[in-house]
Amino acid sequence: MSATRVLVLNSGSSSVKYQLLDMADSSRLAVGLVERIGEETSRLKHTPLAGDGAERERTGPIADHEAALKAVAAELAADGLGLDSPELAAIGHRVVHGGKHFTEPTVVDDAVLAEIERLIPVAPLHNPANLTGIRTAQALRPDLPQVAVFDTAFHTTMPEAAARYAIDVATADEHRVRRYGFHGTSHAYVSRTTAELLGKAPEDVNVIVLHLGNGASASAVRGGRCVDTSMGLTPLEGLVMGTRSGDLDPAVIFHLARVGGLSIDEIDTLLNKKSGLIGLCGDNDMREIRRRIDEGDEQARLAFDIYIHRLKKYIGAYYAVLGRVDAIAFTAGVGENAAPVRAAAVAGLEELGLAVDGELNSVRSDEPRLISPEYARVKVAVVPTDEELEIAAQTYALVGRHG
Repeated sequence: MSATRVLVLNSGSSSVKYQLLDMADSSRLAVGLVERIGEETSRLKHTPLAGDGAERERTGPIADHEAALKAVAAELAADGLGLDSPELAAIGHRVVHGGKHFTEPTVVDDAVLAEIERLIPVAPLHNPANLTGIRTAQALRPDLPQVAVFDTAFHTTMPEAAARYAIDVATADEHRVRRYGFHGTSHAYVSRTTAELLGKAPEDVNVIVLHLGNGASASAVRGGRCVDTSMGLTPLEGLVMGTRSGDLDPAVIFHLARVGGLSIDEIDTLLNKKSGLIGLCGDNDMREIRRRIDEGDEQARLAFDIYIHRLKKYIGAYYAVLGRVDAIAFTAGVGENAAPVRAAAVAGLEELGLAVDGELNSVRSDEPRLISPEYARVKVAVVPTDEELEIAAQTYALVGRHG
């Protein structure tokens, strides 16, 4: 097909992140962010990646997502990359929750919009904003394919034994209560790139992917297919995160309500925004936590130890689930940049074939790389994630098939 460009949109409740990519060579043409939509202090940052590549910034009120996308279109047009370009093949949208229904990227139509809307109760913070982004883009370019790429899709290959909670089946089905998983585009990209790093096909490799950012999740990927993941019905389950608790006894909620007198909304805020690392030591930036540890701060040390303890438990659990592990891949902000986290996560797991080479681990790079010694039976990799490229690639492949 002659049109090879894909605009990737990630619409939040008050922001729009975007990238324009050319899938002829997977290059980026422009990146940007609109934030504080609906406020007087809205800001648009736009960086064209051709020419001088100088960032442009404009501030002032941007009333809504329609105004935001029009502003983005104007910035792209100023670089000769407008939404009316015949080289634009499609717009790919990140959609957080696709439930059981959406197992792959999907061209948006009225039925797709209706299903995304029906899923709002299980993704109340994300799906409404994702819908707004899609509808706004449709209004601006009604003739152009809009493709929804779902965070949950990669995890729909989980067997029922991994996806089901052990609660009454009728109640679970009525309210769509099951484990969906998130960060799926990242897990898909990183597991596939890890296989490439090993010089193997994805279907021949078993990988544990550790996506460690402010939000964090682990996945067990067998032969390119997810068989388990740490996040569940919502992104709250699983690992210790920047502000989220991850796993805890569900009865903690009843205890806080009955004994502590907290409302459901207060408990929700506590577990999602005031827990994890920030709840344990007051910081959710791993760099700051490590600085405090170096200065002898015991509270920061305990937070780090709890974080690593949970991480090790998941590595061990997913090793058991997979039976054979070829590689463990660290990705996202903490996974890509925090060498002490990587070293601590595999320390003491030599009997499982895991080890990290201190010198390789200390190297900073934007490239996928191995940090395990030659002799290690299980390779340890650092793979910078690229969710926008993954969304663009899935979008372009789908439009190409149907174009």
